[in-house]
Amino acid sequence: MEKLTPKYKRIILKLSGEALAGEKGFGLDEKIIAGVVDQLVRVHEMGVEIGIVLGGGNFWRGRQGTSMDRTTADHMGMLATVINSLAMQDAIEQRGVPVRVQTALNMISVAEPFILRKALRHFELGRIVIFACGTGNPYCSTDTGAALRACETNADILLLAKNVDGIYDSDPKTNPNAKKIDKITHMEVINRGLKAMDTTAITMCMDNDVPVLAFALSEKDAIVRAICGERTGTIITNE
Repeated sequence: MEKLTPKYKRIILKLSGEALAGEKGFGLDEKIIAGVVDQLVRVHEMGVEIGIVLGGGNFWRGRQGTSMDRTTADHMGMLATVINSLAMQDAIEQRGVPVRVQTALNMISVAEPFILRKALRHFELGRIVIFACGTGNPYCSTDTGAALRACETNADILLLAKNVDGIYDSDPKTNPNAKKIDKITHMEVINRGLKAMDTTAITMCMDNDVPVLAFALSEKDAIVRAICGERTGTIITNE
């Protein structure tokens, strides 16, 4: 692969739990994690500051507990993100890259609590930071957590690594004629009800002028290519 130059200095990468499960649909696929970490190491060596937000849907989705109190179900989902975050931290550490997990819910025997100034200092010192537990609040998705961390840390872009290669004008799983969108504004995503992120997350990015790039994690070197500005997926901006 030819030498690439990063387009962004600081990024937040959102990885869904489902993407980490791979074809199994549940738990963690070590090959997928290894592939992600390999790309993160390469990007880290380029000098990019990396923040990661992980979903927990490979273990639990808050809304799947239909008869359960929503707050309880969402807290269970937050704990699932901690499992994924610790697994990712271990895989990154095994590659010799410094990394820290920060949680939005206090569990100090497992990870640091989220403190913005501390997270920024980790970036300055060349550490990858994994943000667990979403926002720490029920009724908020991990997409919203990723948007919040991108805004708080003044990230140059929020990268959404998904199971599909971008945003479509309709669901490509049910509509074989669905058309992929290469570029769109935050407002258009909201007005057209497109399934990129939940409305709270996309609105937060719009209000704070954070661009979002949605792309397929399964594509070769997808994370590296996205950070180096190659045309991939769907870019969401205010323009």
